[in-house]
Amino acid sequence: MPVNPYLTFNGNCREVVEYYADVFGTEKPQVMTFGDAPPNPEYPLPEEAKPLVMHTNITVCGTNIMFSDVFPGMPFQTGNNISLAIVHDNVDEMKSYFEKLKADGTVRMELQETFWSKLYGSVVDKFGMEWQFNFASCEVDK
Repeated sequence: MPVNPYLTFNGNCREVVEYYADVFGTEKPQVMTFGDAPPNPEYPLPEEAKPLVMHTNITVCGTNIMFSDVFPGMPFQTGNNISLAIVHDNVDEMKSYFEKLKADGTVRMELQETFWSKLYGSVVDKFGMEWQFNFASCEVDK
């Protein structure tokens, strides 16, 4: 079974997942909000929690990525403890994704040849998430 990254945001999850769906050309994500959950009289839901994303997901390059907002009052720190790696064998798609993510983001390393890859780059997008791009080739260099 694969390990699926789960990304948590601070009230802007819907914007984030819709942005990523657009960047990677996925279907529009189905979003479940905290307000969609069945009510529990023992734990009344605060009004500010109702529109927040409880769960959603998209598939990017064959990997399921899950998302949610933090529940109001819970601690939050922008995703400095995770980066997402796109390992892809289509250079044109890699370049397209990279260009879209670097808009309003910060390039840590432009796409370029490295000692381990014919094309590698790293960008922190406008939401603070780091994306690494690494060319995957089935060919063995001799």
